[in-house]
Amino acid sequence: MEPKIRTTVVGSYPVPDWLAALPSEQALVDATSVVFKVQENAGIDVIADGELYRFDINHPDTNGMIDYFVRPLSGVRSDLSLTELRLFRADEQMKFRSKPAGVVVDKIGEGELNLPDDYRRARSLTTFPMKFTVTGPHMLCKTLVDRHYKSRKHLCMAIAKVLADQVSEIDGEVVQIDEANLTGHPEDSEWALECINVVLDAVKTTPAVHLCFGNYGGQTIQGGDWGKLIDFLSGLHCDHVLLEVAHRGNWELDRLKEINPEVKLGFGVVDIKTNVVESADEIAKKLEEATGVLGEDRIGYINPDCGFWMLKRSIADRKIRALVAGRDLFEGRG
Repeated sequence: MEPKIRTTVVGSYPVPDWLAALPSEQALVDATSVVFKVQENAGIDVIADGELYRFDINHPDTNGMIDYFVRPLSGVRSDLSLTELRLFRADEQMKFRSKPAGVVVDKIGEGELNLPDDYRRARSLTTFPMKFTVTGPHMLCKTLVDRHYKSRKHLCMAIAKVLADQVSEIDGEVVQIDEANLTGHPEDSEWALECINVVLDAVKTTPAVHLCFGNYGGQTIQGGDWGKLIDFLSGLHCDHVLLEVAHRGNWELDRLKEINPEVKLGFGVVDIKTNVVESADEIAKKLEEATGVLGEDRIGYINPDCGFWMLKRSIADRKIRALVAGRDLFEGRG
């Protein structure tokens, strides 16, 4: 019998020490196979590839989730002048990052970015339902110094169109857009929504969006609350939104109830900002409380608040198993 609430992960997994020490294409394939097997053995319903190929030793705070997407684009250069660094550092919204991912000097193009090949490599390693994750256009545009478009909305839309073209070739069961800056800047939500929906509309399978309040080495970066983003969340052209809840607590449940009921919730029940492993009982109790407020049919998935990349593998693996055990206990499965 199929579970009523499905389990999934947000995306990233700790880079195995042996892959970091001796990286190669074969080692990457082997490591991705391990990441899949961990999730398969735990009983995760929709698995992810761990984003191991995005790891960048020079950008450990974000595990490559920005630079991996920006660096290959045409119209963006990575060498920075002192003036450009000053421009970026004057932006109060980006104080958590020491330098921009690049400088936009011309029309944005796909360059050497090839997400369909990344997907196909992972897809060949598992037969389980799989999601593919993509950093969203709002997050990417905020990390750039713009010397061409002179408008964040126009830059965001240019990036969105490149991403849309690429995800249109990806047929994973779920394609997920990751946005981690918008939570602290709801004033961007109207134009960001338009751009993000361009990407979501290109997804041929099940589109999803993940939002959190930042995970820079386990640190919360963005302030704010979900209540300021109800209209944004309700307007997303996606099947479900995966939200950071575990670390924040269930105090926002009444506000989450206001989200358009056509958008299902991916409910964060595992806190990735701590090494403490949740018990099945704790996760089941969180679900009981959430469904009591939101209703039995609002939660489509349970998931970690964010990716696992910063944790030790032993901790991440135990949290993955707890996620399934908690769902099964809540649903009386076993």
